[in-house]
Amino acid sequence: MPVAQHAPAVLALKDEYLFDFLELSVPHSEYELEQALLSHVRRFLSEMDGDFTFISNQYRLELARQEYFIDLLLFHRELQCLVAIELKIDEFRPEYAGKMNCYLCVLNDTVRKAHEQPSIGIITCQSKNRTVVEFALRDVNKPIVVATYTYFDTLPSELRPFFPFNEELVRRLDAVTPALQAPFESKSTTPTGADQP
Repeated sequence: MPVAQHAPAVLALKDEYLFDFLELSVPHSEYELEQALLSHVRRFLSEMDGDFTFISNQYRLELARQEYFIDLLLFHRELQCLVAIELKIDEFRPEYAGKMNCYLCVLNDTVRKAHEQPSIGIITCQSKNRTVVEFALRDVNKPIVVATYTYFDTLPSELRPFFPFNEELVRRLDAVTPALQAPFESKSTTPTGADQP
């Protein structure tokens, strides 16, 4: 990437993202991860960095009469570049880098505006081996970040069925709230001195 873009990019891009607002079952699919992020797009963009703006999901690219789809396409205002995000639910694999490199080449040649900087790719995975990442990206000439994502899921799997997601918890609390308030309401309507002999 251009030298002027390097320092801001280091500040803007993270090695790990915390998506603690997601309500994902374990295991989950890449589609479920994408849909969960889209349903919380404001919080997702906030976690990524305040300068990211959302362009599209499943952004269509065409190359040699074949279609390819980028999971999420963002734009970074300070860096003035497109940011392609691939969502992976497993450990990083070297072939992910090749796919992203291809996406960035096509974006730069067919989508990027004349005034914009070269596109950046972010591959998000559940985990990564730094040695594998280093070798996979060593001779790649496009700016690609391999980041991991986590979310709070510390409840043991055998206990998870007994604890509802947020919406279900709210529904259950709403159902029992009138019953819990009834004893207090009846005491507050008791006339003063009625309990005295």
